[in-house]
Amino acid sequence: MDVVDPSTGTRIETYEEHTESDVTEALDHSTEAFDDWRTRSIRDREQLLETAGEVLRDNKREYAETMTREMGKPITQAIAEVEKCAWVCDHYAEYASTYLDSNPHPSPPGSTVKTEYEPLGPVLAVMPWNFPFWQVFRFAAPYLTAGNVGLLKHASNVPGCALAIEDVFREAGYPEGVFQSLLIPSELVDDVIADDRVRAATLTGSGPAGRAVAATAGEHLKKTVLELGGSDPFIVLNDADIVSAAETGAWARNLNGGQSCIAAKRFIVHTDVYDDFLDAFVDEVESLVVGTPMDEETDIGPQARQDLMDELHEQVAESVAAGATVVTGGEPIDRKGIFYPPTVLTDVPEGCPVDSEETFGPVATVYEVADEDEAISKANDTNFGLGASIWTENRDRGERIAGHIDAGCIYVNQLVKSDPRVPFGGVKDSGYGRELSEAGIKEFVNRKTVWVE
Repeated sequence: MDVVDPSTGTRIETYEEHTESDVTEALDHSTEAFDDWRTRSIRDREQLLETAGEVLRDNKREYAETMTREMGKPITQAIAEVEKCAWVCDHYAEYASTYLDSNPHPSPPGSTVKTEYEPLGPVLAVMPWNFPFWQVFRFAAPYLTAGNVGLLKHASNVPGCALAIEDVFREAGYPEGVFQSLLIPSELVDDVIADDRVRAATLTGSGPAGRAVAATAGEHLKKTVLELGGSDPFIVLNDADIVSAAETGAWARNLNGGQSCIAAKRFIVHTDVYDDFLDAFVDEVESLVVGTPMDEETDIGPQARQDLMDELHEQVAESVAAGATVVTGGEPIDRKGIFYPPTVLTDVPEGCPVDSEETFGPVATVYEVADEDEAISKANDTNFGLGASIWTENRDRGERIAGHIDAGCIYVNQLVKSDPRVPFGGVKDSGYGRELSEAGIKEFVNRKTVWVE
């Protein structure tokens, strides 16, 4: 696996892929580790997770720099990502035992009926490059603490991140085999899922990848959780705080170089405030600093891979040819590395690429709508259903409209985000299942009914 620094386009390291025999050995280790790990008290597992959070904080600069080198995340955002991983460790270290406490049920006189939550076994996680630490800890913190063991197939452009995460758990004192990284190509994923030693799979990534994992897991009757793409609407109503909406919207679209499933992608603006919002939004977008990701003043670093930027620009070019107007940006930046500017498009024709597909980069589309009914209709006019943001000074109005939006998570007067305390996931082509909170830790457990007379 060759690692290319996207800020320069040069190869910086090469990693040897694991062979099929390496994978077999890892699966054996995972099974052996699970036999012991599942018997550990949940308090023991919580304490180890707490230590993992300490390891993350103690080494956050080192881990952040690995992310920045491999996929171009601005260093300040990379540090924040490591800190967020420590937070999810803290959360489950405190609440896992409460979430998994046995649940009593009404029962006949003289009987006791309850549900026990027991781990399933080795879980394969197929994870993306865009949040290379957070996506992994979002699955690992709850699933390992529930008593499962983890196998990570990370994206091929972030192998250093995969191995660093494995080292976090090792340094925290986790037994060998409880968490292992598999440096394997995508072609081997089906074989790992099909293996009898693997009991479940989770994937964060594209729709095609999710369908492939779900098909193989379904064939072998294994549980899956899928967090897939998004085309999140950002609805600005006629009573919104335009300044706050524009400031937050610019960040919501361009955080992580726009390479986020839950980034705001379609800005749906009431006609009464359309011109004011567009002017303010473009000003905010144009103020963002595109630069070297190791520079702490940088807001937007390079795109992660050349092929991904080429695909993004093709979506923009085809949409412009169909009639969309470029307000700002719209062409790759002429400099060393893989850089694309924050871009705003208006007059977007229905069905063109930026309207109907997910854009995974710093490209925003802005639509003008006559009223809130049209805003709701436009928001739902997508195959995706991950997140949505609604902006209004009337909280009741925002909550009411939220009830009409097809999405897994909706935020009123703030950007869409994931938070350890609340369930996270989508509907429609954005996947199924939930991560985080109590819902997340219970996805990969056996909910065992125990009835005692």
